[in-house]
Amino acid sequence: MAKNSEIEAKIILPQKTYQQLCDNFTIKSNFDQENYYFDTAAGSLKNMRISCRIRIFNNYAEQTLKIPSKIAKQTNFHVATELTDTLTLTEAQEMINSGQQDIPVTFGKTGGHFLVEHLGQNYKLYLQTFSKTHRILAYGPKNCELTFDDTVYPDGYEDYELEIENSKISLISEVLNLLKKEYAIKQSPANTNQAKIKRAFKHGARI
Repeated sequence: MAKNSEIEAKIILPQKTYQQLCDNFTIKSNFDQENYYFDTAAGSLKNMRISCRIRIFNNYAEQTLKIPSKIAKQTNFHVATELTDTLTLTEAQEMINSGQQDIPVTFGKTGGHFLVEHLGQNYKLYLQTFSKTHRILAYGPKNCELTFDDTVYPDGYEDYELEIENSKISLISEVLNLLKKEYAIKQSPANTNQAKIKRAFKHGARI
């Protein structure tokens, strides 16, 4: 189990700007991931602003609860605690298959303990929606890693996003300001720190 604090800036970009960034920065790695989002029938986690997902990679999977900070403002940066447990591909696929058949599932491990504590022993999760992302990790300015995401949602909608994640907010701000100036990136409430789960719900009804 991994418990970590996530501090990041997220901006949805025009496709042209996204492509310029991908072309201009050296790529460290790139890969595909599938994101499956769960909640109770009553939307209990959404009401608590908690994201509950299974993410599938090429040779493993993981379940994550993303719990937003109650202290930090989410306007300029997204700040959250992530509880992540590793799953085998078989474990993850069985849970997703159950969800696609409208069969409730429960999380085990650390995430499961948190859900029992906050939702009760008999909680049940249902698969709600999903997204599929091609992720690029690149070497950015000031030795700060950049993430470029190309994401497709259930209705076919596609968007492009820059993420800058680091433990130092000052470094995130410095790098973001450099990129905004060089690439004429304009920020607004509509394109800043918009969670993928929110966009997945917007662009795809429950599976």
